[in-house]
Order: sequence, then C-alpha cells, then structure tokens
Amino acid sequence: MAEFTLPKNSKIQTGKHFPAKDAKKSRTFKVYRWTPDDGQNPRTDTYEVDLAACGPMVLDALLKIKNEIDPTLSLRRSCREGICGSCAMNIDGTNTLACTKAISDCGGGTVNIYPLPHMPVVKDLVPDLTHFYAQFASIKPWLRTQSPAPADKERLQSPEDRKKLDGLYECILCACCSTSCPSYWWNGDRYLGPAILLQAYRWIVDSRDEDTGARLDDLEDPFKLYRCHTIMNCARTCPKGLNPAKAIAEIKKLIVQRRSA
Repeated sequence: MAEFTLPKNSKIQTGKHFPAKDAKKSRTFKVYRWTPDDGQNPRTDTYEVDLAACGPMVLDALLKIKNEIDPTLSLRRSCREGICGSCAMNIDGTNTLACTKAISDCGGGTVNIYPLPHMPVVKDLVPDLTHFYAQFASIKPWLRTQSPAPADKERLQSPEDRKKLDGLYECILCACCSTSCPSYWWNGDRYLGPAILLQAYRWIVDSRDEDTGARLDDLEDPFKLYRCHTIMNCARTCPKGLNPAKAIAEIKKLIVQRRSA
C-alpha cells in the first residue's frame, strides 16, 4: 500500500481550478489531491459547485465533483446515513463524516477538505486504515466465554446490564477520534487510541463476557492505554456524540480496582 510522506521543505501545492458554469448558487471547495504513482507533491484542487443543483451535504458536493467535474477524484463512501463511517475526512478543520456534514454548517467562504490527519494516504481522500483495523482485531472484539452456550436460548442480560453498553456500541469505527488525538499521532504504533479503547471497554463491561481479567491484563501497558492525556479531542470530534475519553478513564479505574482487590 502506498504511503504519502511529504518531502522535506516541500509544501502542498496549489493545483487546478474548476470554475462553475452558469451557476445559480456557487460554493468553492478546496480538495486535497495526491496520487502515489505520478511522482508529484500533493496539491489542492479548487472546485466551484452549483449548490442549486446539489444535495445539502458535503458528500453530495464531492459526488457531484466526481460525477460531473473531475472523475479522477478518489474518496470512500457507502451508506450516506452516518452508519458505516466510510466517508470520514477532515472538513473545514474538523474530522467528521462527509455524509452528515451539511454544507451550510461549514464556515463562510471556501470549504477545505483533507483526508484524516496523520494517516498514510492511499490516494486523495482515502486513508490507509490497515493498522487501525489491526489494532481493532488485537482486542478480540467478540464475546469470550468459558461456560457452554445455552442450548435453547441466547446468552441473556438484564436491562440494567444492557444499558451499560449505551454510548459504546454506537461506535462505527470511522477513526475520526483517533486521528484527532495527538497521542495517537505520535505513538500510533503502540497506543491503541480512543476508538479502539472505547471498543475494548464495550466488551469489558458486557455482562455476558467471561474474560474481563485477561482483557484488562492485555491493556495494562505503558503505551496501549496510558498515552491518553484526556485533552478531549476525541469527544469533541466524534460524529456519533460518544465520549471515548470517559471509556478510557473507566478502564483505568477498573485496573486500579483490580490491583487493590
């Protein structure tokens, strides 16, 4: 997989400009562009989009650009409903989902669009999430049990226990929070980051899981867990309104309680 690294002393260049023709309501979008096989530095291309003939979301504008103006633009998208997390990118200075970010909510003037920060870039707005997904797999995100499964029913839990998963199960692994975290930028090779740690806590507090001790043992590491400094970027940028920092703090509390038990 190609990885973009900006050459020393180089800057993102200004690229092509695509003016709108006969636009009734024009809005300018400046979009990050980089192709791994052309030998060129990254650039930003500028597109003028007629909002009178475009849907209300940033993803609508990007798809209009790709379909009608510049088919070479690459991006990820799927559900268009804020469920899959595919279209996560940095829009107007904030990590968010293009499908749920309204153009009208962007600041005045040009809308700047970049891939998720501090991630390898495959092409244009497509980050390489290979390492992120490998970290997710490392926490073994499934029920781990020793007791045999009931023969005639599911493993049940009370409404109270089920409620403990609220604010956790909604995570869509879009990586907006992890790529907004300075600790993850500098220690991403070993620090799991807010998204993965929130997912880890989701299984730790699941009353049906029977491997809590091993899960906590695996996270008790100077880098996997303890690089979090609670600056709250993760909670501020989460497009689902979740609070990974709180989940990380709860994991730390459980480890302390286990030590003193």
